[in-house]
Amino acid sequence: MFISLTARIVAIGLIVVLALGSLAGLLADASYQASQSFQWAAHSAQVIETTEAALNDLREAESGQRGFVITRDPAYARSFAKRLDSAARTIARVAGQTRDNPRQHARAREMALLMKERSAFLRQPLDLARRGNFAGAVTIIASGRGRDLMDAISVRGEAFLEEERALQTTRQDAAAQRLRRGKRLAIFGAIAVALIVIGGFTLLVQGIRRPLETMLRAMTALGSGDEQTRIDTAMGSREFNRLAIGYNAMADRLEGAVSDQGASERQLQVVNAELERNTKTLRERGDVIELLGGMAHRMQAARTDDELAQIIRVFVPQVLPDIPGALYAHNNSRNCLVPVASWGDIVVPDDGFAPERCWALRRGQSHSVVDPRRDIVCAHVAEGEVYHCEPLLAGGEVIGVLYLRGRIEAENRFRMNVLTENIASALVNHRLQRSLREQTIRDPLTSLFNRRYMEEALKLEIARASRSGNPLSLVMCDVDHFKRFNDEFGHDAGDAVLQQVAAEMRSRFRDGDVVCRFGGEEFTIIAPGTTAEALAKRVDIVRQAIAEIAVRHGNRALGSTSMSFGIATWTDIMDREGATLIQAADMALYQSKRDGRNRATISALAA
Repeated sequence: MFISLTARIVAIGLIVVLALGSLAGLLADASYQASQSFQWAAHSAQVIETTEAALNDLREAESGQRGFVITRDPAYARSFAKRLDSAARTIARVAGQTRDNPRQHARAREMALLMKERSAFLRQPLDLARRGNFAGAVTIIASGRGRDLMDAISVRGEAFLEEERALQTTRQDAAAQRLRRGKRLAIFGAIAVALIVIGGFTLLVQGIRRPLETMLRAMTALGSGDEQTRIDTAMGSREFNRLAIGYNAMADRLEGAVSDQGASERQLQVVNAELERNTKTLRERGDVIELLGGMAHRMQAARTDDELAQIIRVFVPQVLPDIPGALYAHNNSRNCLVPVASWGDIVVPDDGFAPERCWALRRGQSHSVVDPRRDIVCAHVAEGEVYHCEPLLAGGEVIGVLYLRGRIEAENRFRMNVLTENIASALVNHRLQRSLREQTIRDPLTSLFNRRYMEEALKLEIARASRSGNPLSLVMCDVDHFKRFNDEFGHDAGDAVLQQVAAEMRSRFRDGDVVCRFGGEEFTIIAPGTTAEALAKRVDIVRQAIAEIAVRHGNRALGSTSMSFGIATWTDIMDREGATLIQAADMALYQSKRDGRNRATISALAA
């Protein structure tokens, strides 16, 4: 079909270029689809985060309203309007974020309407309370309409979040599948291109070898002195035909042909070697991305700092083999970089180091030292050490630094960049989850568990006690004459009393006891595995310690205080929700009040 050798080479070259171009296009498309899937998964994560923030704002507003109505302390209502406005704006943003999903969009709008209705209902008792009508406010709250609205919002919120989490999982799985498809495509495509190259040049070499043998025989005969030797002009190609016609110049032209053939073979070897290197690089990067995907999934599921550190210690050495290092993150006050995890043979001090001791944090960019004599060395690094510091950035903010000992080569820089992005995102998400959980279960004034957490923990402990037969006791207590502190010294002084009393109880009770703020100046302690009689001894020690506290607020002495306690033990005749147990302990507390305060009373039902 192709008479000319040049035409054959050009045809083979075009085929190889088209094959490589097709492979590159398919790989680019696979990479783009995987990137789109990751973006959609991140979008789902953002929707989940925004929805949880909106629900949290509404619950905080409700907590502030009830706190004000119950305690008549205006401090609880200060952030009420701000929380409601934030909840409305946030749920509206959720509705905007789900326009691409009609079903979720409809749910978001339904939640927004319910939250608007709930907000309006929350304002009614608050307005009455601000006008001094606390009885009317309590009546509205006790009607149960607010609880029904909140239950409806919670049910719809859970359904919405479950749907969005399932959607996020589906999108993440699709991204992982597309990455695997791209990997297979790279492998099989490279094999196909290699086969095309080998097959094409095999045919080309065969088309050259036959006329060369004919010419060799003619040249041998010519060298032997047979001047009459001629070559048939039908050599299979235009070039060899011309060589046959130009018999007298055969030696010169044959030498040039052999030289051209050697150059072509060397060029093919170079191209083949480059192709193999590129294929290997693509394969390794695909493996790294897949490994980082598994690491990211596990970091998203981590619930504690130890779990997060363990994931980092396991996966980072796989992403950057033979490169020891450590991960540091800012503490809460941002005045120190504390170690999160280390790997290899590195030993890091527990106290960390100040941010200004790291040049990467000062400059806001990577800082590598290959020759310590020719560059500035970070103060947190040992003298004469070759290392690399990479700042962790999230949302334009520096949240930590990745320290690696040794030289970072070009290919490892790609791995390091992708690794730092994943770790930074996981650290931000982990801290946000921990902060949200603490806000949900902790009382902001005393840092004790709140009433909601107490009710959930009490149900759980009652179920355990019912199964195991172990005793379970409950303490109800409050500060004696607490109103005196507020009336004489102000509410700030009252808050100081509550904080000091809470700190004393937290230090005196066992680690397994659940110390909670029930409301106002009332506190609750859940004591698993303890009878009322055994618990009374520990309670009396706590009572004496509180009576010895010299309460101060600023530079002013507020005097001493005391607490009264009521103790009850759960029995099978009580309900499983804990209401009967709380009532029994509360009655014992009131008996302590009637008997003169500053004492502990065991409920008659404890026996």
